[in-house]
Amino acid sequence: MAVLATMTGLYPAFYYIAKAANPGILAGKSAELLASYFYRGSFYTHITFGGIALLIGWMQFSKKIRAWNINFHRGLGKAYMTAVALSAISGFTIAMSATGGPVCMAGFGLLAAAWLYTDFQGYRAIRKLDIGRHRAWMLRNYSLTFAAVTLRIYLPLATEIIHFNFIPSYQVISWLCWVPNLVVAEVLIRRAQKYPEGASTGVSAPFQGRYKAS
Repeated sequence: MAVLATMTGLYPAFYYIAKAANPGILAGKSAELLASYFYRGSFYTHITFGGIALLIGWMQFSKKIRAWNINFHRGLGKAYMTAVALSAISGFTIAMSATGGPVCMAGFGLLAAAWLYTDFQGYRAIRKLDIGRHRAWMLRNYSLTFAAVTLRIYLPLATEIIHFNFIPSYQVISWLCWVPNLVVAEVLIRRAQKYPEGASTGVSAPFQGRYKAS
C-alpha cells in the first residue's frame, strides 16, 4: 500500500515538468474549459494536495511512528487533513466537468463529498479526544484517498489489457475506484469492533474506547 501510494502521490509532479501545454488528462478537455483559470486552479489544487495526502497518509497508520514521536504523528495528521480538505473541495469542482458525463460527474462528485465528510468527522472525533472514532473515520478517509491508486490500476487494466472502450470503462471506474475501498474499510472497522481481544496485535485496537488524558 505504501509503495503504490508513494508512486501515485508523486505522479502530479508530471504535470509540472511535462513539456506539453496540456499534459495527461488535460489533453482531452475542451479549449473553453482549459481557458478557465478557475478550472485550472482547481485542477492543480486537487492533484497537488491529493498527492500530498497520498504520500503522508499511510504513515499515520504506523504504530512505530506513533510510538516514536506522537507530536510528529499529530503534526502530520494536521497536514494530511488540510491536504484532504483542499483536494476534496477542488476535486468536487472539477468533477462537475468530468469526462464521461453525468455518471462520472456523480461518481467523482460523491467521492469528493464523502472524502471531505470523513475528513471532517475524523477531525471532530479527535477534538473530542475520541481516539477510537477518530481512527475509524480516518481509515474510511484514507480508503477514499486510495481511490487515486485504484483508479490508476483499473483504468489501464480495462482499456489497455481487456480493451474495453474508454468512456464506458471510465464511467464504471468512477464508482469502482472508491466504493469497494470504502466497503473494505467498513469491514475492517466492524471486525475490529467485534473482536477487541486482538487489540494488542491486530487492527482492532484503534477503534476501542476513548483517550484518557494523563
